[in-house]
Amino acid sequence: MNPLITLFIYVLGGAALGSLMLLSGIPAAPLLGSLLAAGLLSVSGQLEPAQWPMGTKTILGIGVGTVIGTGINRETLNELETLWKPALLITFTLILTGLLVGFLVVRLFGIDPLIALLGSAPGGTLGMSLVGAELGIGASVAAIHAFRLITVLLIIPAVVKYLAPLFGMNFNQ
Repeated sequence: MNPLITLFIYVLGGAALGSLMLLSGIPAAPLLGSLLAAGLLSVSGQLEPAQWPMGTKTILGIGVGTVIGTGINRETLNELETLWKPALLITFTLILTGLLVGFLVVRLFGIDPLIALLGSAPGGTLGMSLVGAELGIGASVAAIHAFRLITVLLIIPAVVKYLAPLFGMNFNQ
């Protein structure tokens, strides 16, 4: 099958399930739905792996970075006046934990140290996958982060909603 048609089917499947997931009320539902759809299509064996035209991933990375960047405004910077200490603690704890988990994974499972370290790094799926791709291990790193992301998106919102009443919070607004 023509690689562009294959890619179009992946995009169409991702858009369809991503849109359908909007009805679920799960945070980041479109991301989760499109990730699941593309992953399921890929592992089904019915389609060839997607072949993205040269530069497409870079353009998409720029787009995602721009979307995230436009969320940073004066209010965000004002919030950092009180949040910079927790942000530093969280950042350094995640980096240290990621390194420790990466080394533990190497010891326990004997996988490539680079895959283990990038796979356990506290970055996003896209960012770490792009770093991995530059080092020739993008698919492995993406698989680990995709599994992590799907798991986190399914479990954490439910846990937060369950624990919210214990802290006097109400998310049913």
